[in-house]
Amino acid sequence: MAREFQRGHKAKISDLTPGTDLYVGVQIAAPGLTFDISCFGLDAHEQLSDDRYFIFFNQPKSPEESIQLLGAQSGDTESFRVTLDRIPAAIQKLSFTATLDGSGQMSQIGPGYIRIVAGGEEVVRYAFTGSEFTTERAVMLGDFYLKDVWRFAAVGQGFDGGLDALLKNFGGEVAEEEAPPAAAPAAAPGFAPPAQAAAPPAFGAPPAAQAPQPAPSFGAPPTPSPAPQQPMHAAPTIAAPLAPQTPQAPQAPSPYGQPQQPQFGQVPGQGAPPAPPFGQQAPAPYGQPVPAPYGQQPPMGMPPGVPQGMPQGVPATGAGLQAALQPYKETATGQRWTPQNQQLMRVDLTMGGSGVLARQGSMVMYQGKVDFGYKSAGFVGRAVGNATGQEMQLMRCTGRGQVFLAEEGSHLHPIELQGDAICVSAESVLAFDESLQYEVRRVEGHGIPGGALFTMQFQGTGTVIVKTHGTPVVLPVTPTTFADCNAVVAWSAASQVIVSTQVRLRRNAYPGHSGETVNLQFRGAPGNFIVVQPYEV
Repeated sequence: MAREFQRGHKAKISDLTPGTDLYVGVQIAAPGLTFDISCFGLDAHEQLSDDRYFIFFNQPKSPEESIQLLGAQSGDTESFRVTLDRIPAAIQKLSFTATLDGSGQMSQIGPGYIRIVAGGEEVVRYAFTGSEFTTERAVMLGDFYLKDVWRFAAVGQGFDGGLDALLKNFGGEVAEEEAPPAAAPAAAPGFAPPAQAAAPPAFGAPPAAQAPQPAPSFGAPPTPSPAPQQPMHAAPTIAAPLAPQTPQAPQAPSPYGQPQQPQFGQVPGQGAPPAPPFGQQAPAPYGQPVPAPYGQQPPMGMPPGVPQGMPQGVPATGAGLQAALQPYKETATGQRWTPQNQQLMRVDLTMGGSGVLARQGSMVMYQGKVDFGYKSAGFVGRAVGNATGQEMQLMRCTGRGQVFLAEEGSHLHPIELQGDAICVSAESVLAFDESLQYEVRRVEGHGIPGGALFTMQFQGTGTVIVKTHGTPVVLPVTPTTFADCNAVVAWSAASQVIVSTQVRLRRNAYPGHSGETVNLQFRGAPGNFIVVQPYEV
């Protein structure tokens, strides 16, 4: 029996079927609309680094045929064959998308689905409707992604723009951005009578018909028609003087009644050149260098008056508001949690079906219909939090929209749990999925002030956002791994934590100490880890 997935649900392929040769079917339709259904083969950075793994109607299969486009069949609008054990190691994710070809928007679509069939039997299906979207022109339906093993995620994330915008989001190149090919050198002209010998065209006669242009291929812009050649001698010919003639600087007027003395190179009897506009410098006399503008000095090593080649105030590369803001554009990957940069995290509440618990006051902006409510810890929770120092003042975020979270410029790191557990100090937690279970855990130790160290343990399926001061380092746990209890941020819950002290009786007999008297020693099986930040609380 097929499993029904909701948006945001994930599962291992091995939990769905033991097979690796799978059929993926997509059903999407709307009256009067046409759809392009594609598969993007992405690398570890979720980029289309090899365009041979962009599978669509013009490229129906990958080089080793691990991904094949099969066409419409069995009631599906489009279908694929995916052989997971033949996909090369460089491909870490397969994203199945649907985009509109022409006008329209995704809110107009009827009920649709993406499904996986193994051995002729449907094993999983994710259904969606147009009511889940608004003005989007593309939708990311589902992903196969490699995380130790191949997994499937129901995405259902709308995307503004069409196939070209989606291709740019994955780092691909659109044909319209390609440089035009260099023009072939023109052949030497043959014998022909001069143009004057041809009869002039009649008044109002249409221009000569051009050869029809071929239809553009998919994704390529229409070939622009060549600009009409300007007829020879249609524009007046401008001849440059043999030597530059610069206007002369104005002289002070002669006393009344005395003739004006001509300047060097000026014909007697001619008036002086007009004065320059207000605020502009008069040109230098002929043969003399142009002085630098007022208050400015020529660059080092350049003589005064030499032009610099570019006006001041003009940027060297690109201009315009859009070019300046492009590096800071919102990042949409179709996942529930998406880092926008090192200090800003976006959570999409429309995915996952559950709310998010975040530190109070950490919301910096949001889009959509989002409700913020106070999350009470209860009397027992407040008492435990006050006694252990692991109290978290939380708010509950629910609704349909996107919430952006940050706090004091801390670096943010999403940690996805798949049934495992992690220990994190409450001070280092920014937000987490409400589906996770959390509790206070005690680490015994006589050398720690207060007699014990407390931390929060998160367990289950979901994501916890950990914040650090600066970029942390992750170390594997070995019998000789030690960390300062004020610098450690998190560790795997299966690690054994032992308090280590360097206090000695002989050292206590002398005043002062190193300040590194109490540390935590971590032990555990291979695969355990600790996260340490370059900062002490």
